[in-house]
Amino acid sequence: GDISAWQLLVRLEAEYPLLAVNAQIQGMVILEATVDATGAVRDTRVLRSHSVLDEAAIDAVRQWRYEPLMLNATPMPFVLTVTVSFSLAGR
Repeated sequence: GDISAWQLLVRLEAEYPLLAVNAQIQGMVILEATVDATGAVRDTRVLRSHSVLDEAAIDAVRQWRYEPLMLNATPMPFVLTVTVSFSLAGR
């Protein structure tokens, strides 16, 4: 069939938790995200945790929007892995 790849349309940066900033915590959170046929993130699951940063990463990724995967001109849900990095260098 005819397949068109998904594209990220809207990516909001995660808000750095104040507790993590004060404690000088940096790191990354890896999530599995399920995107529905409209391009909205419907579910997330933490694959690699950095406990203080997890909720901020999840909150941001749930606001991301995608152009959906198309199979024979029909939008399809898909699952992908997302990495959200937190660094104090740019603060």
